[in-house]
Amino acid sequence: MATVRICLCGDEGTGKSSLITSLVKDIFVTNKIQPVLPNITIPPSIGTPENVTTTIVDTSALPQERANMDKEIHKSNVILLVYSDHYSYERVALFWLPHFRSLGVNVPVVLCANKSDLCANISTEQVVEDEMLPVMAEYKEIDSCIRTSAREHHNINEVFFLCQKAVTDPIAPLFDSKESNLKPSCVSALERVFYLCDKDQDGFLSDNEIYEFQTKCFGKPLGEDDLENIKQAIQRYDSTSVTPKGISQQGFILLNKMFAEKGRHETIWIILRTFHYSNSLSLQPTFLHPRFDVPTNTSAELSPAGYRFFVDLFLLFDKDNDGGLSPTELSSLFAPTPGLPSTWSADSDTFPSSTVRNEANYITLQGWLAQWSMTTFFSPKTTLAYLAYLGYDPPDHNTTSALHLTKPRKRTRRGKRYAKTERNVLLAYILGPAGSGKSSLLDAFLSRPFSPTYHPTIKPRTAVNSVELPGGKQCTLILEELGELEPAILENTAKLSAADVIVYTYDSSDPDSFAYIPSLRTQHAHLDEMPSLYIALKADMDRSTQTGDVQPEEYTSVLGMAKPLHVSVTWGSISEFFVQVAEAALWPGGAMPEGKEGEDEGEWVRWWVVGGAVVAVGAAAAAIWRRVGRD
Repeated sequence: MATVRICLCGDEGTGKSSLITSLVKDIFVTNKIQPVLPNITIPPSIGTPENVTTTIVDTSALPQERANMDKEIHKSNVILLVYSDHYSYERVALFWLPHFRSLGVNVPVVLCANKSDLCANISTEQVVEDEMLPVMAEYKEIDSCIRTSAREHHNINEVFFLCQKAVTDPIAPLFDSKESNLKPSCVSALERVFYLCDKDQDGFLSDNEIYEFQTKCFGKPLGEDDLENIKQAIQRYDSTSVTPKGISQQGFILLNKMFAEKGRHETIWIILRTFHYSNSLSLQPTFLHPRFDVPTNTSAELSPAGYRFFVDLFLLFDKDNDGGLSPTELSSLFAPTPGLPSTWSADSDTFPSSTVRNEANYITLQGWLAQWSMTTFFSPKTTLAYLAYLGYDPPDHNTTSALHLTKPRKRTRRGKRYAKTERNVLLAYILGPAGSGKSSLLDAFLSRPFSPTYHPTIKPRTAVNSVELPGGKQCTLILEELGELEPAILENTAKLSAADVIVYTYDSSDPDSFAYIPSLRTQHAHLDEMPSLYIALKADMDRSTQTGDVQPEEYTSVLGMAKPLHVSVTWGSISEFFVQVAEAALWPGGAMPEGKEGEDEGEWVRWWVVGGAVVAVGAAAAAIWRRVGRD
């Protein structure tokens, strides 16, 4: 917040203007001062919290000035309500606080008992107990209270400091004074902080973890004696919250509750802001959703730092070291988040349906990394948000360092061949008639057992896994079956161009199956511009002659492409097919129809021939002209 605007209110004669002059001049002004002082602006350099500019606004309680006062109240961030005797005190609850509510303003109020020098025989504790606490119990908008004297310059700086802190470090979002408890949203935020600081996830903050927490939040180390005092203070509340392992989550919450009860809520705000919380106790939008644009023909992938973070996260929560994350372990991992990303699954019971699982149906490390690679490919903003939730916080606080952009896909200079795709995450659309075996192909990609039962695919379905290429290099391959959305997706240029390769499938045992592919390519002519493979599935069954106008081998031959690959998901060699899909995506030139792949080259050759012909004709004309000239 750039500016704190303090509006002083209260009955006439309570000393509002004297408080301001005593602050500015650092002495009590005995001469008569004007009824309403002009606005005073205090620059950030003069000891203001959070490095803010403070504007102090004086007001008059006279009826004829009510409109101006109400206008200033609406413009303020905090109200300093001043009283000085029994009459003005009674008016606090009878007029002033109800009036603020009638204006519809929702700003903190600091209650100030001024002219304490006139009541020297009454202690501050008695004033707080008899006057201030009853009003604070009834009106929750009162943030704090203080006793001052402009004449004796008592608590003058402190009263304005309280006003500043009421805005920069408000108590209202943190603590329910009526219930004497931290508010649920504050507890939730502190639980996430505890989770991120509990590096070994044993449920306790060890001494070393507390030292790291102290340095991170406050920029200075915590002494051993100070840590021992903290533990003793927590134990006085709850002896079970401190164990030889360290401070439990409950103990950490109790510690922050003590800060709030003692008026040290700025300490809680320092902690929360270190972990990127805003005044609304939600993560700051710039941290949760940083700007990350993906230009056309490029894609987003995890960077080495991003891969390392997700690997470490998996290993940390795989408590039983069985190589998979059980539902309980997944629940613990996603505790500081809203839950599984909505794009992963409708509910945790069906996750992970799109990636690699072990025998117990738990997601493996290979599947975990593949899943995040796919999430980053389709929705980098989702990955960035979850990186923030899960605690990825590099020194520059820029979570986009966990991602990087690929080079744009483009042809070589002359267009002779399509250039190699500089990507590690590749997308293949699986097209073909119903019943051709597309879903079984996706199951085989994830090493799922073959099921002879036919289940039609309604919604788009994806499968993602890593593929090892010749030479040992690995890439992540996404296979997507489009379901009933196939026509809409193929008509969407942006959706279609996102794919690296098209895989056309047909059932080699069904004589009517292949006819679907030429029909589909006729309906969507721009499919000619996509790298593609032709796959004859169910090769373990008797092969049928296709009833269409042309046989598959003839069709691909006319296109200048390789013959359809005959594969079966029941064969052990099916894994080699996925390598071929990845290679076609990486080197698209070899998977283009001949007319398209050589189109630019042919155009260049034609121009070369035409140019040569023009030169030859010109040379012949010159020779004839010279001969005619000699004759």
